[in-house]
Amino acid sequence: MSGLTLDPVLVARARELATRAAAPVVDLAKAHTTVSVERAVLRLAGLTGTDPVLGDGEVPWVNRVVDAVREQVGLESGVALPVWHALANGTAPSLSALAEQVGAGTARFTVPTGAEADRAREVARAAVGTGIARIDANRARREELVATLGDPPRRPWIYLIVATGDIYEDIPQAQAAARAGADVIAVIRSTGQSLLDYVPEGATRTGYAGTYATGENFRLMRAALDEVGVELGRYVRLTNYASGLCMPEIAVLAGLERLDMMLNDAMYGILFRDINPQRTFVDQRFSRMVHARAGIIINTGEDNYLTTADAVDEAHTVTVSQLLNERLAHEAGLEDWQLGLGHAFEIDPDRPESFRLELAHALLARGLFPDAPLKWMPPTKHMTGDVFRGYLLDGFFNLAGALTGQGILLVGMMTEAVVTPWLSDRDLALRNVRYVLDAAGNLAEDFAPQPGGFIDARAHTVLTEALQLLERIADHPQGLIQAIADGTFGITKRRPDGGKGLDGVFRKAADHYDPALELLAEAKEPAGV
Repeated sequence: MSGLTLDPVLVARARELATRAAAPVVDLAKAHTTVSVERAVLRLAGLTGTDPVLGDGEVPWVNRVVDAVREQVGLESGVALPVWHALANGTAPSLSALAEQVGAGTARFTVPTGAEADRAREVARAAVGTGIARIDANRARREELVATLGDPPRRPWIYLIVATGDIYEDIPQAQAAARAGADVIAVIRSTGQSLLDYVPEGATRTGYAGTYATGENFRLMRAALDEVGVELGRYVRLTNYASGLCMPEIAVLAGLERLDMMLNDAMYGILFRDINPQRTFVDQRFSRMVHARAGIIINTGEDNYLTTADAVDEAHTVTVSQLLNERLAHEAGLEDWQLGLGHAFEIDPDRPESFRLELAHALLARGLFPDAPLKWMPPTKHMTGDVFRGYLLDGFFNLAGALTGQGILLVGMMTEAVVTPWLSDRDLALRNVRYVLDAAGNLAEDFAPQPGGFIDARAHTVLTEALQLLERIADHPQGLIQAIADGTFGITKRRPDGGKGLDGVFRKAADHYDPALELLAEAKEPAGV
């Protein structure tokens, strides 16, 4: 479909190098756990709510329990053994009652051994299995609704952001956007939430430049989009963000409330939020295993590199990141149809042949990942406030998406990156997308760049540069971790021992037990991963 004739030997070599480059990260993730992974285990077992005393009711019970286990026996063995050992011994009648004992300061934890450990594993697996079963039921429900209501009538899906900070304001705006043609509603997260080491509870109305990602907000928006989906006769998808210090927990909440897509990139939090690389990669592997089980499409964030680096000079780093994201996703059990690999329309429009260069990069991504629903991002870096020029740029972006067979098209606004768009801006932007897709939506069938011509040559140049970079990364003993430290992506350097959240990472002991990982790993084995 890409119209390019990529050398299959080079493509195979690229994937081989990506596997080698990612191997140290996979080994790291398998050997460690984090406070957020352990909290996610408790969430899957049904623990919700906050301590009404500590932090004025802002501290979730999952944080309180994990912190208590950490203080008393450490987290190297995981939270499941000490918590369900206490429950199996009759210390408390339920997980919530045990949490209240933690709040009162009366809970005492030990790590069981022998037959007591076997019993704790058994009851922990059963408890966490209830959450996994709910995720499975939600996946089946999504498939049922898609079969009943139908998918959007065309690709790419039109993806539009809604975020007022108030979930009760987001809902009518999201429904209006769906009626105006949006296929995917993304509720952008409140500024700074990625740096919170807890997930707020309940419906929220105080987000800044976005709305907090909470289980209740997910539930409310899911119900609203289901309602409008019945009205429109098509399933409307919901997106949020599984990133930051609580990535595993938010992934679990997304599965429990039937979200359809989640922003989940290998390196975004490291590069742009200064979250520790080790914390990120451990959390990410768990979150992606949850997404795989839930049938959620992930969206990666390569487009962000081009906001800090030149979109032509550093185009090959986007390709490298896509290949690494693909490898890490496959290892966690995600299938190709779940890989919304990111790239963006960010070349300086004043540069000669800018549109042809954009087409080359988009076609390369399409050719490398033919079965992935690529997520194509609109221009932001070169938006100036000239709304007429911006509207034209967005039209060219939409045309490039149609020409190159993208899967998910984020709606660009002519006021992007200048002001918070008005509702009228959104309406005009959706009209732009609808016009282009109605007029040229199937143009990919007819468009094939000339072999050896400008577009074909540029795509091969980027692929060659990507291979050279992958070779350097793969040959280093630390692989991707060292590449990040060297400033390879987005010209931002992050040390392996730097950033936020490293104190929440623990090397697993020989007796570490995580029933969620056990259940999720069993689910992905039949896929051959």
